[in-house]
Amino acid sequence: MRYETVTDVIGNTPLVRIDAAVHGLRNIDLYAKMELFNPFGSVKDRAAWNMVRDRLPGAAERGETVVELSSGNTAKALAVIAGMHGLPFRSVTNRMKVPEIKDLLLLLGAQIDELPGRSECLDPADTDDPLTRMYRTVSAAGGGYLHTDQYFNPRNVEAHARGTGPEIIADLDGRAPDYFIACVGTAGSSSGVARVLRGHDPAVTVVGLVAEKSDFIPGIRDIDEVHEVGLFDPEVYDTIEAISSAEAIDGLLTLVRRCGTLAGPTGGGAYQGAVRYLRGVDAELTERRTAVFIVCDRVESYMSYLRERRPELFAQAARPQSVRSLTTDDLAAARTIGVGDAQEWIDKEVPLVVDLRSPFAYRALHIDGSINIVDDLFGEMLHGGLPFGRRQPVLLVCPVGEKSAQYAALLTRMGHPDVRSLQGGVIAWRDAGAELVRD
Repeated sequence: MRYETVTDVIGNTPLVRIDAAVHGLRNIDLYAKMELFNPFGSVKDRAAWNMVRDRLPGAAERGETVVELSSGNTAKALAVIAGMHGLPFRSVTNRMKVPEIKDLLLLLGAQIDELPGRSECLDPADTDDPLTRMYRTVSAAGGGYLHTDQYFNPRNVEAHARGTGPEIIADLDGRAPDYFIACVGTAGSSSGVARVLRGHDPAVTVVGLVAEKSDFIPGIRDIDEVHEVGLFDPEVYDTIEAISSAEAIDGLLTLVRRCGTLAGPTGGGAYQGAVRYLRGVDAELTERRTAVFIVCDRVESYMSYLRERRPELFAQAARPQSVRSLTTDDLAAARTIGVGDAQEWIDKEVPLVVDLRSPFAYRALHIDGSINIVDDLFGEMLHGGLPFGRRQPVLLVCPVGEKSAQYAALLTRMGHPDVRSLQGGVIAWRDAGAELVRD
């Protein structure tokens, strides 16, 4: 096959049957839509190209910069496309959590702006959020930016309503699958595909998968985050279920080792969530059914993510002092403290206040007298022992109090007598009207 340009290769990805000996479903044929075969490596190639293609003519002459609030596959695809058309690309994010993706974006010539957004997703209603202020700047007409706006742009959904969804039906000989299981990120692929499948057969069951709270799976939002995404409509899904990073990695390993599919964590989560849901209906079926999930991208970009969570996969010993080693009893033993009590404690006993947020968020607003140790670095420090004396009382602070509670539990297990987590985090402190300072 010969093509005039690499963007002509986007789409028409294969639909591959997963062997029943792998998933164990007796009455359901399970298929993977192999979006990792797109030229830039992910399902986001479709949305990126559809959002930008009609705006490219004249963009270089106008001196525009392609910009997107993304730290992952959308940014990667847009960086490639922008470079092909002589345009600079700018990634604006507050969750650049995968080093390989950051390195690849820099290799592609992208400029990366890491901002201290108060939430992991953009909240346009929060006018004080630096991420929101940046969003409004890049969206303004005549500002010199070609903003693709993946969280609110209907062309994100249309890319899948015109491509991914019809392709699935065509590959199933003109039939829609009985079940469609999709991870929810921007909600573009799940919404677009669901629209087409239900238009073909209203009886299609659509299952949305989100990440468990306080967990991180690249490409999947948790239930609070998806409600901040403009394209998300809960009515699209018959049910929404949470999946953990551990389950996503288990699914990834199954796809990689038993199916010859070099899927990333999102695809692993989609597979594991699909099998988990379908097992609940499989035993009740008396006729054959079909189900489809999406393999969103490739595993190679997530080696550090996997090494951190499953060091044994790389012949490395597991680290005993990590939040992933915490038990339910450990978490129950963690001490939390409300804003009022925390203020009184700070005034009387002067605990060391450790802010676990990013340096950007810390500089924007923080509790006076606190020190900033990013949560990942703090976790690394604990492997060598406590980074402060045992007699030192410590107050841990994070955005909403979840990460700090985990580290409080870990430090308590390690023998620190007086470490507490600020309940509700910096958000609760701010909402209570307590003083915050900025650098």
